[in-house]
Amino acid sequence: MILSPTARKFVLHWGEMGNAWGINRTMAQVHALLFVTAEPLDAEEISQLLDVSRSNVSTSLRELITWGVVQRVHAIGDRRDRFVALKDVLETFRVITAERKRREIDPTLQLLEECLRETEGSTADDAFTRSQIQKMLEFTRMVSDWHSQIERLPKSAMMSLLRSGALLAKLMRLPTAAGKDEPGSQSVPSGVGSSEPE
Repeated sequence: MILSPTARKFVLHWGEMGNAWGINRTMAQVHALLFVTAEPLDAEEISQLLDVSRSNVSTSLRELITWGVVQRVHAIGDRRDRFVALKDVLETFRVITAERKRREIDPTLQLLEECLRETEGSTADDAFTRSQIQKMLEFTRMVSDWHSQIERLPKSAMMSLLRSGALLAKLMRLPTAAGKDEPGSQSVPSGVGSSEPE
């Protein structure tokens, strides 16, 4: 198998984007390759197509399987493990965001809650620190709750939400009666977006 110039361009770009997002470049390239390839590939084929070591491919495949965006498959009469990526873009997005939440948002929530508990009964010198941590905790909880609500949406509803995003953003910017907040601003926790202490 030979990668087309277009497929190669996509794989290289996905690797660079993955690196920018804090994901191993080879891991992102393996995912991109499997995403744009119609047939399952084995580790040796992946290694040759990407010109990377088998050990690097194996490590990347294990991590991608852990993320849930790649699966191991088998063919009758073939003892080799072959691999396929999720082909549905929305499902891939859903799986990746859920895993990033588990790895990044959930531990951050736990840390912020611990920090807030540690500042209970704090001195006046620590009041600003406590205030800032409280704001960050409220915002992170809001992001976590938003993700949980979005994750429960059926695919059709999520697609409708994504398509209507620009319209919703435009509506949220419309001014209301003079001197009043814009629509939706009441849902933002107190102090979020403000750099001034309460």
